[in-house]
Amino acid sequence: MPPLAITISLLILSNIFMTFAWYGHLKNMQHSPWIWAALVSWGIALFEYLLQVPANRIGAQVINVGQLKILQEVITLSVFVPFSILYLKEPFRMDFVWAGLCLLGAVFFMFRERLFG
Repeated sequence: MPPLAITISLLILSNIFMTFAWYGHLKNMQHSPWIWAALVSWGIALFEYLLQVPANRIGAQVINVGQLKILQEVITLSVFVPFSILYLKEPFRMDFVWAGLCLLGAVFFMFRERLFG
């Protein structure tokens, strides 16, 4: 598998863990003390880091750090929107679309040299 595909796959998986670590407690642990939610979130975040760190190391071999960061942000939004709608039962908002379009602009500017030489 190409390094960029490995990077993207690992970042998607790490973002799933990250999203649950950051926001899952809002649904599952609302009545628990915040310290318990923080400790559970740290435990989940460990798995996120075990995927994210190798993803960044592999990705940094084939794209620059700015491109890697924008890629991460696009993946974050791509994971967060379905999570918030399907898991947290938040309503869909057009703001998700506008944010996504802004990120596409950021992707264009970060990757334009690579795409167009």
